[in-house]
Amino acid sequence: MLGPTEFNLLKFFMLHPERAHARKQILQQIWGNNACVDARTVDVSIRRLRKTLKNFHPVYSDLIQTVRGTGYRFSPRYLLAA
Repeated sequence: MLGPTEFNLLKFFMLHPERAHARKQILQQIWGNNACVDARTVDVSIRRLRKTLKNFHPVYSDLIQTVRGTGYRFSPRYLLAA
């Protein structure tokens, strides 16, 4: 089951597929500008989201990809190849 943060992350990514988002941008979109959270909070939340998605189906954990030097992106195209 998705928690509220994971749900908001998934919703954000699904609204912007195939686009890489920096951790800072994700922090602003999900937690807001006034939140006192670290950029690594994004990493932890992404990891929890991937784990939850993997529980639904193993291939779903690959929907959210790490973009080295940038952040993360949601790529549903990967499902078509699987």
